[in-house]
Amino acid sequence: MRFNKVLYAFMLAASVASFTGCAATPKQDSTGQYLDDTAITAKVKAAIFADPNLKLFEIKVVTFKGVVQLSGFVGSREEELKAVDLARHVSGVKAVQNKMSVK
Repeated sequence: MRFNKVLYAFMLAASVASFTGCAATPKQDSTGQYLDDTAITAKVKAAIFADPNLKLFEIKVVTFKGVVQLSGFVGSREEELKAVDLARHVSGVKAVQNKMSVK
């Protein structure tokens, strides 16, 4: 009987620890958030690549908790604004940080 209580306590502690491992922290996504961010990144990259003027440039897209950061180089200020606009209109994007530079 005592063994069952010890085993139960151990299993409870292990399950609590495993759930805590999937939780989000201020600097790290939860598992679900990571998958959402990955999907947002893919959608933003697809939107940028679909634009014939922007697909020629190296624009890096990183998403963290719904905030998209665009970095890299573009040919003009208009193309920079177009990339930001495309990213803003992707579903799930909360904000866009523009770290791009004009060549």
